[in-house]
Amino acid sequence: MAKGRKVSVYFCQSCGYESSKWMGQCPGCHEWNSFVEEVVEKKSAGKVKSVSGGNEELKPSRLSEIDMQAKERMRTGFRELDRVLGGGIVPGSLVLAGGDPGIGKSTLLLQVCRNMADTKDILYISGEESLQQIKMRAQRIGQFSDHLQLFCDTSLERIEQVIAREKPQVVVIDSIQTMYSEDVSSAPGSVSQVRETTARLLQIAKGMDITIFIVGHVTKEGVVAGPRVLEHMVDTVLYFEGDRHASYRILRGVKNRFGSTNEIGVFEMQESGLMEVENPSEFMLNGKPQGASGSIVACSMEGTRPILVEIQALVCHSNFGIPRRTAAGTDLTRMNLLMAVLEKRGGLALSGSDAYVNIAGGIRMNEPAIDLGIVMALASSHKDKAIDEKTICFGEVGLSGEVRAVNMAQQRVSEAKKLGFNACILPKVSIPGLTDTGGIKLIGVDNIREAISRMIG
Repeated sequence: MAKGRKVSVYFCQSCGYESSKWMGQCPGCHEWNSFVEEVVEKKSAGKVKSVSGGNEELKPSRLSEIDMQAKERMRTGFRELDRVLGGGIVPGSLVLAGGDPGIGKSTLLLQVCRNMADTKDILYISGEESLQQIKMRAQRIGQFSDHLQLFCDTSLERIEQVIAREKPQVVVIDSIQTMYSEDVSSAPGSVSQVRETTARLLQIAKGMDITIFIVGHVTKEGVVAGPRVLEHMVDTVLYFEGDRHASYRILRGVKNRFGSTNEIGVFEMQESGLMEVENPSEFMLNGKPQGASGSIVACSMEGTRPILVEIQALVCHSNFGIPRRTAAGTDLTRMNLLMAVLEKRGGLALSGSDAYVNIAGGIRMNEPAIDLGIVMALASSHKDKAIDEKTICFGEVGLSGEVRAVNMAQQRVSEAKKLGFNACILPKVSIPGLTDTGGIKLIGVDNIREAISRMIG
């Protein structure tokens, strides 16, 4: 292979835009101060490999002619993960799993390999750990089948040879930032290396019909390190969230070409690995205080699953000229908007008070249906009157103080009844659409003033 000349090239870390000089703002994604310098080797353009291998006749196909027999989804052994993926793994797909260091990405994928190794050929490739380190982690998880093979290397060329020789059905790359290609002269983890290695893995996945999981580290902003084009290239992007010092973990799909992006999976970190939490509502409500003001349970929908969460609020007199407002687990701007509605439409003087809102359990919720829960928790804390602990609420609050209808009211009421709640505050317009209340008392309200007067006084 003829050597080329080395030149300095500037890449945008957000979108991968390439420039010969540094620029303050990226012309592609308009981000500021996102360009980094890399030394790359310019080579003469060669032949571009086809994804299909180049042996097939260049002829388009009709939809009716495409055979879907071999595209049946594969089960991972985790119902929570299968739900997030849209029903299982699609053969030939490229899945990116991101998350903070120590959150459990490698542990989850190793457990998936263990579950699938009974019926599938699995290849686990690590660029961060040795074979002995992987075995130590595997012994903590449990017994593994011989269909699982381990390979430790960071060279993409050698990895391609191993995949072509072994022909596994599922490959795990841990992590993409440690892999490098000899065709790119920059260091592993750089923008050009991550883009090149991901493109080559995409060709392998589509050309050989192999499912590939790649692990990606995240930056301090919480996004996958490397160019934003990395997320555009893959089929599915999964984020593993949660406090690594706590026991719970939340798996969220932010991109999925084969399913919904609204589903979440809840796991709990135990000594033997990650365990599924089949009833996250009960898990989130553990330790809820009794008879305390500023606390109420609200129902939110994550995809097709209703989740009950405790919303806590603390309102107290401010000692400063500008009151302090803090939100954990929800949007601060939305919280300030609801406090303005409470003062204007609900008659509560909150302009001189500090306010803190927290969704217990560390989960983050942005659905409009929790608006009523935030309003009721703030009013309860301001008046220092507790709300009945067996009451839940849901509903969107508008700028006029009206309580608007939300979708899937029947599923929310059924989930509340299943967990032992006996009363539900909801929009009055949603009551006629309920067919089975299970004996739970329905309190329909038109606006926040009515809701506050009926439940707090």
